[in-house]
Amino acid sequence: MAGYLLFATERYALPILAPVAQALHADGHAVAAWFEGGAAGATLAGVPAIGLQQALAMRPRAVLSAANWVPPFVAGAKVQLFHGFNVQKREDARGHFRVRGLFDLYCTQGPATTRPFQELAARERHFVVKETGWPKLDPLFRDDGGQAASLRAAAGGRAVVLFGSTFTERLSAAPHLYDSIAADIAAGERYWLLTLHPKCAPELFDRYRALAGANACFIEPEQLMAAQRAADVLVSDTSSIVSEFIVQHKPVVTFRNRVPQPHMLDFDDPRRLPDMLARALSPEPALLAEITRYADSIHPYRDGRSSERVIAATEDFIAGRLGKPGRKPLGAIWRGLQIRRELGYWGPSRA
Repeated sequence: MAGYLLFATERYALPILAPVAQALHADGHAVAAWFEGGAAGATLAGVPAIGLQQALAMRPRAVLSAANWVPPFVAGAKVQLFHGFNVQKREDARGHFRVRGLFDLYCTQGPATTRPFQELAARERHFVVKETGWPKLDPLFRDDGGQAASLRAAAGGRAVVLFGSTFTERLSAAPHLYDSIAADIAAGERYWLLTLHPKCAPELFDRYRALAGANACFIEPEQLMAAQRAADVLVSDTSSIVSEFIVQHKPVVTFRNRVPQPHMLDFDDPRRLPDMLARALSPEPALLAEITRYADSIHPYRDGRSSERVIAATEDFIAGRLGKPGRKPLGAIWRGLQIRRELGYWGPSRA
């Protein structure tokens, strides 16, 4: 039986695909990974990395993509796993709910994503939808071998604050909050875990890494899930980490969020950071209720088994149990030609 192919174009997709790879291996499936663009050269433990020609020859059973696109000329069902939550950085027509005609199955994260995609599927009729939860969050609800406990131990009983910022310059809190965060770290009342989106400017990385010491630690991408488990509160902006963190039913403080909502403690003056942290660390019942409501709408799954549901949904799709999607739109042909040009491949389709 043909194996599964994992596809990504950015390194931040690796934590999404890693739990899926583990679940596929546990199920006895063969797995390979094809990484392009910003993810080129990346690896997943225990998963052979292959290129375009090997992917064509593999004729996979399915291609699980944590990117906005997938090569349509490779064999197998094309499955969208998403690379983040809908955090409204841009309009729906350009963002989370943009349908390009490349995917057969959308594995949605929760009701807030499922309902719009079901409406799109009913209208477009060329893909199907199954709610599975998001594989990236599986480690949040599983034993992580003591990684989160180790981070908390370094805090010495103090409250733990995680800072994470988007790379989008007009939305990023990192340049604006640096002085306030540095002052709070110097005061030592709280322990900080600091991380930045991989696409942030190198000079920002240098400044935030320099804050590490007795009261702070810089977190690398592979530690991010453990850091989210360890932290009591998150400080961020309009980053998708806000939604990732809040599914644990923990408070989030946001700086100039593009679309502030009741589950957030949003502020626009960096000098207010200490006050906002105090509110987050002693949340009012109304805030906790909003956090639970929002978290359960975007990701109600707290069993750490979304990867297994993705595999089950893919097998159901292949077996025809989810229905048969119709013909892809004409726009998909044009996008397929663009992908061929980007990859430099003009050979026959294996799909």
